[in-house]
Amino acid sequence: MTNRRFQSTLFALLGGAATFAAPAATAQTSSETIPGEIVVTAQRRAEKLQDVPISITAFGSEQIKEQRLTGAADLVGVVPNLQSTSTSGDATPIFSLRGISMSDYSFNQSGPVATYFDEVYRGNIALLGVSMFDLERVEVLRGPQGTLYGKNTTGGAINFISRVPTFETAGNLSVGVGNYDRHEASGAVQTALGDTLAARVAFTFARADGTFHNLLAGQPDPDSVREYGIRGTLLFEPSDDVKFVLRAATSLQNPWNYGLYAEPTAAGIGGGVYSQFHAIDPVAYPLTDYFRTGLDPRELEANAISRRRNRTYSLSLTGNVALGSDLTLTSISSWNRGTLFSAEDGDTSPLKVIEIEYFGKATQLAQDLRISSDFGGPFNFILGAYYDEEKVYNRTLFPFYQDLDVDGNGSLNGDDCLAGFPLACQIRNSFDQKKSSLAVYSDFRFTIGEALTLRGGLRYTHDKGDLRNFISQAIGPDDVTLINLIPGSSTDLDATTGLAFRKDNVSGKIGVDYQAGRDVLLYASYSRGYRGSAFNAQALFDPSELTIAKPETIDSYEAGFKSQLFDRMLQLNGALFYYGYKNQQFIDIDPVSAAQRLVNLPRSRIIGAELELVARPTDGLQLNGSIGLLDTKVKEGTLQGVSIVGNELANAPRFSASFGANWKMIEMAPGSIHLHVDGHYSSKQWFELQNMSHLRQKPYTLVNGSISFESADDKWKLSIWGKNIFDKFYYTSRLDVSNFGFITNHIGAPRTYGVSLDYKF
Repeated sequence: MTNRRFQSTLFALLGGAATFAAPAATAQTSSETIPGEIVVTAQRRAEKLQDVPISITAFGSEQIKEQRLTGAADLVGVVPNLQSTSTSGDATPIFSLRGISMSDYSFNQSGPVATYFDEVYRGNIALLGVSMFDLERVEVLRGPQGTLYGKNTTGGAINFISRVPTFETAGNLSVGVGNYDRHEASGAVQTALGDTLAARVAFTFARADGTFHNLLAGQPDPDSVREYGIRGTLLFEPSDDVKFVLRAATSLQNPWNYGLYAEPTAAGIGGGVYSQFHAIDPVAYPLTDYFRTGLDPRELEANAISRRRNRTYSLSLTGNVALGSDLTLTSISSWNRGTLFSAEDGDTSPLKVIEIEYFGKATQLAQDLRISSDFGGPFNFILGAYYDEEKVYNRTLFPFYQDLDVDGNGSLNGDDCLAGFPLACQIRNSFDQKKSSLAVYSDFRFTIGEALTLRGGLRYTHDKGDLRNFISQAIGPDDVTLINLIPGSSTDLDATTGLAFRKDNVSGKIGVDYQAGRDVLLYASYSRGYRGSAFNAQALFDPSELTIAKPETIDSYEAGFKSQLFDRMLQLNGALFYYGYKNQQFIDIDPVSAAQRLVNLPRSRIIGAELELVARPTDGLQLNGSIGLLDTKVKEGTLQGVSIVGNELANAPRFSASFGANWKMIEMAPGSIHLHVDGHYSSKQWFELQNMSHLRQKPYTLVNGSISFESADDKWKLSIWGKNIFDKFYYTSRLDVSNFGFITNHIGAPRTYGVSLDYKF
């Protein structure tokens, strides 16, 4: 399909949908509600989802439960044009939204798709932890954010909104079992502590054995589940004009590391530089395919499987105080701390080819202060100020061929590293990073007549970044430090290298929306997104690798509609967008020196569209579906010294779709039986900008489902569920390390199934 034909298809699709939506002008008034309607705060005001003139997908607590959205990565199957990679495991996915993603997965980076927990931004992946429990809803906003959100982003925002206690005593408990010896439990209880104070405590627990079978004796099976989380919430509401919510939470994930294995490149096990290692030590490195020979897709022979450990702590205080009858002051103060350790056997073989350890520690302080109006007239505004400070310690260890006897003397020590550098060496770097962001932001809206609203907003951001104590060292197999690679002195082992940046940015949004009848909303907007500068955590061998990437920017043009048709039995929403993407940050490897630098891709463009549908043909049946279309292209840039103009962006399939159905099959005196099914399709996609055919993910479809019995009093629910029912094998990321003779892959979850029992009181 040519780009012109692709673009024509998008315009025809959106144009036809908007024409189809027009007859809804005589439907019910927008003040009426429909079953399952969700109220969101995407624009910092409580609004019905269909009244919000932006591209947003939202899920209420019942849908989260019904579709077993137990982890953030599960959102990929239900949000159009959302993808994720799991280079640090499914529990900490890195999102791509509308083709906007990142290629540097280092622990010190923040992605272009922001993650918020109860309006608190968490940028570092060490801070994410266990998130999907006791939620009121999840909101996924597509497109640049900044005029309404504390942190400016280019791709979008994902908001996890937890439940707030009420003054009624109530609770719930869910327990379940499944294959891979899965055991899980979650629940919450709330009660009043007086006339003005209420409390809620929620928890989650899950454990399961690894989904990969490790054939090496004494080695564990990777990709297990071990996660625990608890959250306490206090509501203080002395009057209708004053409300404070205090939240404290902690979580722990401690599984055997995620699903990863290596497979030979086209050149085979003797490809790349591996043959040189065979020449040095043919016993340790035979020309035998240790990587995949004779193994099933979920079997491996890995000699270095370790636990992945992520511990998080969070504290936040949200206050809303009415300043008279038409102004509200909102304050959100937060503190977050997290540590993340992840070690992977990159070759997943009995050999010690490459076994990498990552460690990150992050602390974040943030304050968001805003004032919003509700004048009851045509004009309203939001004015805010935001400050964020993040401190990160990062350490990475790259051991190369640790059992290679380079000097042939029969022992492994520092002499082998010095003789074969970087073979038989461990390369370790570490540094301290501090970033802060100070911003003021605004949002204005002015309604003309009964149907037309003009919207606008501006944001000024001042970003600061400092990197200190950077050092990269070569260490022998016996753990003796031998050489300073960065700063570059072989005698002075002090870390003295530092970098800094100071950046100012002005971004904003203008838009218009038109209520074309009671149940049809049309909107259009232009916005500019901004993602701040970043330091290179992959500097290992040379001081020239210590680079600072320039900020990313996106110019976004979007038009869309929201409609409710046929007496609101059908809900149809759509959007068409064009992005001008400048200075995408990515890791580039110098083809001569092999130095890794964090640089910028000058120009790309993205054209796309989305359709979302919800149909309620009868009281007991709901159907839903979505379509995402993307056409991405690099307009200017090189990678490893070769032009990649015309290539597609990573993690951006041209076509994706989802479907779902909820059917109340049988209703009787004791209760009712419900059937749920949902699925997700993705066309082929690339995992890197070079568009190498052997690294692409082929098209695949995942199907999930459940059947449940719900008691007539709505207190009990028994469910049998399955995910990836047809056991589709697929990748969530792929990396070419052909110099070592293999490709390393992260694998998606296999078929899982189980039984759960829920009780409400």
